[in-house]
Amino acid sequence: MAGEGRHAPTRHADSGPCLKIVSLVSTDTMAQPKPMTATAPIALTQMNGDLTARVMFAGRSSSLSAQVVAEVRDALFAKKLKPGDFLGTEKDLAARFRASRIVARDALRTLEALGIVEIRMGKGGGARIAHGNPRLFAEALAVQLDLTGVSAAEIMDAQRAIETLGAELAAENATAADVAKLRRLLREAEAAMDDLDAFTRLSRDFHLAVAEASHNRVLIVQLLSLEHVSWPRRNVTATAKLARHILGVHGRLADLIELRDPSGARALMDDHVKMIRARRVAEHGGQAPRGRAKTSRSSAARSRRKTDGEQTCC
Repeated sequence: MAGEGRHAPTRHADSGPCLKIVSLVSTDTMAQPKPMTATAPIALTQMNGDLTARVMFAGRSSSLSAQVVAEVRDALFAKKLKPGDFLGTEKDLAARFRASRIVARDALRTLEALGIVEIRMGKGGGARIAHGNPRLFAEALAVQLDLTGVSAAEIMDAQRAIETLGAELAAENATAADVAKLRRLLREAEAAMDDLDAFTRLSRDFHLAVAEASHNRVLIVQLLSLEHVSWPRRNVTATAKLARHILGVHGRLADLIELRDPSGARALMDDHVKMIRARRVAEHGGQAPRGRAKTSRSSAARSRRKTDGEQTCC
């Protein structure tokens, strides 16, 4: 620690500006370091003159590494860090926060796991703020939803809200390339009518393409996360008749998007996902969210009869 503390944070000539997150001591006083304690608030004014990020008081953090992670995260949300910014090496962070290399290493591992930084090893390496990976977030959210034990009804209610708005926005924002992709997926689905597993995958891709045509990245990520949880790898109840019905619905939806009919696209997607929901809940034995009475076996059977010949998953 003493040897590390005598040197100012490293600046790499070829790595762009190295952002100072915090300056706990000056180079004049680093020869006699004082242990950082949870009772000593840390001002982050070095990063920007008008920024004072949240500080860590006793009881707010169980470890110094969590403190480092929190301050980097807060700087990111405050727009003081941006993708590509060089955060530093393990040694840099240890010096900057006047902590051990072990603490800095643990913090960097956590930041990497959260998708906040990308770490490159070797000469000229270190941690940089990541450029973002929405699919990583979608998978992480899907895992947490599954571990939480959300019901099929809860998932489908959320999916209905996302997909109906997505269809509406797609009709407003879709480009010629977006419409061409929808048409291509329809042709591929029609060619896959004899392979219902492939048809199911293409139907999933069509729903995602509609969301992508909305050009709203938040909706796209949310739909991706729900599809990880809800979309079947194999549609065991699919039939050729059902596939033809779904293809027809998807074709009409593509028409409405191309015609720039937001209300029509929203209404059709709403009806489509409501039928998907009815079948999915019935397949899960009428599973309902906490606080709501579960669907009876008779009502579940009615849902199956109602949705037979209609869309089940896509």
